[in-house]
Amino acid sequence: MRFKGKVALISGASRGIGMETALLIGREGGSVVVNYKKNQEAAEKVAVQIKGSGGDAIVFQADVAEQEQVIAMYEKTRQVYGKVDIVVASAAAAASKPLMAIKDYHMDKTFKLTVQGFLFLTQQAVPLMADGGRVIAVSGWDSFRALDGHGVLGAAKAAMEAMVRYLAVELGPRGINVNGVCPGPIDTLSARIYAKETQQQWEFYERTWLPFVPSGRFGRPEEIADIIAFLASPASSLINGQTIVADGGFTLTTVPRT
Repeated sequence: MRFKGKVALISGASRGIGMETALLIGREGGSVVVNYKKNQEAAEKVAVQIKGSGGDAIVFQADVAEQEQVIAMYEKTRQVYGKVDIVVASAAAAASKPLMAIKDYHMDKTFKLTVQGFLFLTQQAVPLMADGGRVIAVSGWDSFRALDGHGVLGAAKAAMEAMVRYLAVELGPRGINVNGVCPGPIDTLSARIYAKETQQQWEFYERTWLPFVPSGRFGRPEEIADIIAFLASPASSLINGQTIVADGGFTLTTVPRT
């Protein structure tokens, strides 16, 4: 019960890594603010599961790229729980296009959500956080490796990782740790949707990427949630300003397994 008495606000918690993190923190006694942008039904199901496992949860619709909506979400959190101990920024969206085809609105949307949204979430959390607070950003391997159609998102994620380091320095004196998790290829619904939308098959990823993963398998969302939960716990007290690459060794290898 690592999170008994703790309050976690998780953006993008209606599916994927955000959802698995919300469920894990709830199972271990935490209260969770389940943030979503569009899919209320999915978010409500997450909240029901959390309550069924012994935690507590509220659901709040907010586009974290919009500061007013973030402020409203934290006000609701303050009214219900009086504080926040953990913030996980896992919401993401971007246009899958080559950089030469990117328009200004693609840039605006991606950076506003990924970079500004992360900063908004952190700024509003700090007044409600005590010593021992945790802020965790979910990045991605496109921040340091080129992935088709991910030029803008990769740049935004790299900027978010830089912000992790700066925030760690600024907030360290308050006893708040700021870290990131950088997943490699993860078998999520979003990844499968991306494969379909770009006319590529999931089998293509398995054929081209899996040979470079030492374990021979993609990661699962719940495995990334385990890492986030560690960073959100007191056990991570000496880890600050780091972005942990969690890819099963995928980006270490240059020769495929035979």
